[in-house]
Amino acid sequence: MNIQFECNDKVNGVMTITIETADYKEQVEKKLKDYRKKAQMPGFRPGMVPMSLIKKQYGTAVKVDEVNRLLGEKLYEYVHENKIQMLGEPLPNEAQQPQDLAGDGPFTFVFDIAVAPDFNAELTADDTIDYYEIEVDDKMVDDQVKMFQNQAGQFVEAQEWSGNDTLIGDLRQLDAEGNTLEGGIETASGSVMPSYVKDEDEKKKFDGAKPGDIIIFNPKKAYAGKESELAGLLKVDKEQVKDLDSDFSFQITSIRHFQPHAIDQELFDRFYGEGTVKDEEGFRKAIAAGMKGQLVSSSDYRFLQDLRTYMEQKVGELTMPEALLKRFMINKNKEKGTEFVEKNFEGSIKELKWHLIKERLVAAAGFKIEDDDVKQVARTDIRQQFAQYGMSDVPDDMVENYAEQQMKKKENVELYVERAIDIKLVQALKKIVKLNVKQVSLDEFNKMMQA
Repeated sequence: MNIQFECNDKVNGVMTITIETADYKEQVEKKLKDYRKKAQMPGFRPGMVPMSLIKKQYGTAVKVDEVNRLLGEKLYEYVHENKIQMLGEPLPNEAQQPQDLAGDGPFTFVFDIAVAPDFNAELTADDTIDYYEIEVDDKMVDDQVKMFQNQAGQFVEAQEWSGNDTLIGDLRQLDAEGNTLEGGIETASGSVMPSYVKDEDEKKKFDGAKPGDIIIFNPKKAYAGKESELAGLLKVDKEQVKDLDSDFSFQITSIRHFQPHAIDQELFDRFYGEGTVKDEEGFRKAIAAGMKGQLVSSSDYRFLQDLRTYMEQKVGELTMPEALLKRFMINKNKEKGTEFVEKNFEGSIKELKWHLIKERLVAAAGFKIEDDDVKQVARTDIRQQFAQYGMSDVPDDMVENYAEQQMKKKENVELYVERAIDIKLVQALKKIVKLNVKQVSLDEFNKMMQA
């Protein structure tokens, strides 16, 4: 076997592989003998079929399989041994001559290889990158306290409507004289939230409402004629309210008032575990500490974005094997067509450039991603999901179980690996470069991220 590789412009490589008969002959004959042992043909006992018939029936297919196996194995072996940073997959050279694999060798195959450009991506203490530290202020803690109170709150019975209370009662459609319409719409235990009533005149009718009161109002006016809201209120199909313009009586049976949880030991225990926090001051400190930890992740994410911009400018333009990469993309996106590739090509090249830069930075930092690094990302992701529902003290074994379930999906693992790389890379580079630390409020940070 003979392998030749040329890459005169450093990024567009051509690999020529010549496979001689001796390279595949022994393995082909061995496989054909195995076929003979198992072959069954009319007129012959098992294992006694003449080799000439075996070769006639299976010879070409076995040879094709073996040649293709050798091609892939030796191509990637050569790439690895010669440290060629190949982009994408090898593509058959457009001048490749057809090979008659039914005949004897030698067979010559020519591949186009897209090679990554060589460049320097070193970072030292002479490099300065902005780092935004987000301050945890009293307002942020106040908002989180209220959020915890609401998450742990409950509905209680009230004697008079106020704020965002929900009124429960029976609705009856009225005729033009204000009497209950015979055969009209009647809804038991309907729910009305006056704070969501859009018409101000209709909303005022509920002021000071108490259980037992009867309110006469026009649902169509109250909800600005929105059929979906009317149908939901009256518990009927939208077709039934299409032309509805009647007044309704609403006899209030109860008022549900949402009561936020008191700031007490029960609230502390619910979110931080029994006895961990003992008073409101400690509660606020625990909240502030937790928020600060979460905000570090946001700051690190922004740092990675700024790092990318800095490195792309520092590295400058890179010469890419664009024609080969475009061919590769078209081959991988046949169902989407050439127009899709043309539209997304520039963005793909930009992402590829950052990918190559990040690979250099990771290699220079010298860290490795272990299985537990990936699983820790999954654990953090699971805890954040629970936290969105007010569950901040989920047992470790439950988190572990959910993480294991998520790790069974290949797409999740790939995402977690990338995030684990980003986390370790940020940790490493924050110790190398000079950080231009800037204190910002959360509002300032959010506006900056949206810009």
